[in-house]
Amino acid sequence: MGLRKKSLQFFLLPWIFSLFWGFALVEAEEFTEFRQALPGYSYSFPRDYFSHDDFRIEWWYYTGNLEDEEGGKFGYQLTFFRVGLEGTQKIVNPSQWTVNQVYFAHLTVSDIAGKKFHYFERINRKGLINAGAETDRFLVWNEDWVLIERGGGHRLKAIESGTGIDLKLIPVKDMVFHGDQGVSQKGKEEGNASHYFSYTRMQTVGKIFIEGKVYNVTGTSWMDREFSSNQLSPELTGWDWFSLKLDNNTEVMLYQLRRKDGGIDPFSSGTVVLADNASRHLQANAFTIEVTDTWKSQKTQTTYPAGWEITLADSETRLTVRPDLADQELAFLRSISGSYWEGSVSIEGTFQGEAVTGKGYVELVGYETPLKQELPE
Repeated sequence: MGLRKKSLQFFLLPWIFSLFWGFALVEAEEFTEFRQALPGYSYSFPRDYFSHDDFRIEWWYYTGNLEDEEGGKFGYQLTFFRVGLEGTQKIVNPSQWTVNQVYFAHLTVSDIAGKKFHYFERINRKGLINAGAETDRFLVWNEDWVLIERGGGHRLKAIESGTGIDLKLIPVKDMVFHGDQGVSQKGKEEGNASHYFSYTRMQTVGKIFIEGKVYNVTGTSWMDREFSSNQLSPELTGWDWFSLKLDNNTEVMLYQLRRKDGGIDPFSSGTVVLADNASRHLQANAFTIEVTDTWKSQKTQTTYPAGWEITLADSETRLTVRPDLADQELAFLRSISGSYWEGSVSIEGTFQGEAVTGKGYVELVGYETPLKQELPE
């Protein structure tokens, strides 16, 4: 989400800590608290593509809208998560069984013509070559699901039971930093933030696999990159996140933080990226999101929004967003002890008074189970 999975640490923590205490505790000589996402951070590339083990959680998040040679349409999501369990430590007796990092990955493929949604997950600890993220090069993996820099682009490969992706992504627009110089504030307390940047449009070519059948595809993708230690405030119950790619070469990212009292949090925000790469930060009062339809999951009995009217204030921009498939729910995931909806969408409307269409992705978190931010006793 731009929170993506955006502060999923609050789903992850109960599972993570039960996993951690199930293994032998490690003896440590030194212990340093995780770093917080604070103003003044100095970005450095390619370093900030790599793992940041001094922050508690981070993710490498990709979504895309693709088409095959016969006009068949597909969507995909591939997200790698890293969650630190103990802070930055010097281990006295290092072991390949040491559990100080846990790695999760979510893979989805939306077969729009076939009206079928496929989703998979991976959960592994660091060590024994199960999963990892390098701190000195751009390489993230969970078993044979891999993200790597190659030839100036990003290579994604993840296939499960004959379904998945093998794609090469090349940025066609400049990197965008969200919030205030790349610090995306999501609460009033110090550290309720993330370091957050994106490639909002990446040329994409490669293969989609669906139950053993191979499709040669092209299209566009969106990359979100976040790292933090304490993003969200305890008043929140979930969020709605939008990544919208318009046919006028403009992109819109919005996230709406939902409060437990039913209101929208004032730290909701977004970014508009114009065709010339100029970007503009949007505060919560600069946009409205109105739900126009709903969908009820037969798996979880959860009701999700399933259509939206988005208005950007003072810009003659009004966008209608609709899911390409109603059922794009990742249900009963072990890695988060819950479910969320994330899927391919189509867009039509006006941008600055001119007619536009587009494609994108929406993420809906906290509808089945509200965010839980307390640790187990």
